[in-house]
Amino acid sequence: MNIATDQHTGRQASRRHPLQRAQRIFAMRDAVLTEWEQRVRASVRGADQLLTPILINTLPAFFDNLAEALTPGHPRENAASNSNVPAVHGNERARMTNYGPEQVIQEYQIFRDCFAAVAHESGISLRSKDWQVINESIDSGIRESIREFTSMHEGFRRRIAAGLSHDMRNPLAVISTSAQLLLRPAEPERVVALAHKIAEHSKRLDSMIEELLDSLSYHQGQRLPLALSRFDVLPLVQAVAGQVNLQRPGKCHVQGQSVTGWWCENSLRRALENLLGNALKYGDDAPIGVHVEATHERLIITVHNSGHAIAPEQAERIFDYLRRENDNPAPGWGIGLPFVQNVAESHGGSIAVDSAPETGTSFIFDVPVDCRPFVEPAGVPNNDC
Repeated sequence: MNIATDQHTGRQASRRHPLQRAQRIFAMRDAVLTEWEQRVRASVRGADQLLTPILINTLPAFFDNLAEALTPGHPRENAASNSNVPAVHGNERARMTNYGPEQVIQEYQIFRDCFAAVAHESGISLRSKDWQVINESIDSGIRESIREFTSMHEGFRRRIAAGLSHDMRNPLAVISTSAQLLLRPAEPERVVALAHKIAEHSKRLDSMIEELLDSLSYHQGQRLPLALSRFDVLPLVQAVAGQVNLQRPGKCHVQGQSVTGWWCENSLRRALENLLGNALKYGDDAPIGVHVEATHERLIITVHNSGHAIAPEQAERIFDYLRRENDNPAPGWGIGLPFVQNVAESHGGSIAVDSAPETGTSFIFDVPVDCRPFVEPAGVPNNDC
């Protein structure tokens, strides 16, 4: 559209201009993420060791949320409102990197600088109210990410402490008993045997402590066994949506692009079936939209429904196993969404939820396009997935 040459009145043009500006902001995403990746690799400790899909993480979704918050008339207040994308960012940083809290904070600060720099290069003037939204987004993003990052590490420590206290009991008991027996008069052969027991089980304890230190420096949750293969995910999404449409004609609409990568097809199919089943259950009989795209080596599948929004206190625990909300007439979440989360995390990615009364609910399945480097053992087929 060319405002300078069209025949619209000044009032009509002024109404169109904010929408054009919003479109230009959305178009900045690739440039912002590219600039952000370069700066982060150069200045954030440990970032230069990360592959692009892990480094980019949930930043595309965070950018889109920020662009919506900067769009006139959009109900989103800032990039973190009605969304757990920042929390998922912190979760993935705890699981997939050796970052500390300062690195997470620094990434957000660099994102703000890159957004401003690319906007300036694109001729987009950021006004004071824009900066208020941007700063609120960054501040909220930092808080939510650090809260989840810290929670994940506390969970790691609790599990490690529980396992350590259990496993150390046996060698400690042997050492203690042997030491007590050494205090009694005994034959030299028995003394030697007891000394060997103490040395043997002391070595076991030393090994456990070494494993503990390794665990504290790098954490991974329990993952699904995956059989990775190379395929185009769009036909798979269309096939799962087609199953829904066989029962409910025209219910599910798929948009997006072909994306070929390495994933576990069976577990991905089951995850999509769970997401679409969840959208059917809670979508208030509205159409279901599925969007497929790839950006910066990340596959993003978004499943959207227009049903009742998820309350913020429910969104925080929606991925808990066997979580069922009794005040909802539909059956609870059970193990469906936790399974989807496990599939995403086993592929080296994440699942986020974005929900508000004005916009409906979106589940954002976000994983590397090539998952082979992030699956152990990498690339080894396993038919259990």
